[in-house]
Amino acid sequence: MPEKTQHWTESLFDSVYALYETAREYQIAHRATQFLAAQAAFERHQPHDGRITLERHSAGGNRPVEKEPHSDALLDLDRIHGEAAFEMHRRYEESSLLFASGAAWAVRSVQLGHTPPVVSFQTDQCDNPVQHRLSITGLTNYAGAELLNTSYELLAHRLAAADRAVCLAEQGDLPDHEAGEFNEALDTAMGIADTAFSYGLLAQKAVNFVLLEPRRAREREIALARAAAQADQSTP
Repeated sequence: MPEKTQHWTESLFDSVYALYETAREYQIAHRATQFLAAQAAFERHQPHDGRITLERHSAGGNRPVEKEPHSDALLDLDRIHGEAAFEMHRRYEESSLLFASGAAWAVRSVQLGHTPPVVSFQTDQCDNPVQHRLSITGLTNYAGAELLNTSYELLAHRLAAADRAVCLAEQGDLPDHEAGEFNEALDTAMGIADTAFSYGLLAQKAVNFVLLEPRRAREREIALARAAAQADQSTP
């Protein structure tokens, strides 16, 4: 939570930065689970063919069950790490989109003359934050505007590919040409998380840019207040 003594320009930037830190944590976790999932892939290992038997405690004279412990362990690890990698990818993508859209919202809010102390999100029916519009315009005097726009266009392309993949998947059996289109769209969409994170970093820099003048205005206010206080002290 921002401190009460913080000016809105500082608490707003801290709010955007907290979104960055959140996405960064999930990015690190995602990469770690990707590595573990790749290492645990069953086809990368040669299961040992040694076996054990399990004597059941139930009555009735059930025969012992024969197991291959190494093979079973490899299958379990493949499944567990694969599920973890999938979940971390989902969380990384969601947090990166929130970071990017939160930074974009902050830029637009300052451009409109608003003074929000923190980034604000609406929630869905499950109380999850709903991302804001991602686009940023009106930064004609900003040196990083072109790079920011290029990054946004790539993100928009990946998001459109994700929508297309969902649309094709809902159709069920696909002819060969649409199956190829589905796979291509799916591959493109897999880069949403990294692209959203990169766009968020650029949007965060844009937040700093639009906060330059409000920060200068704040410094002028402080300087005038300090000068007035000094004048009062020097008055007999």
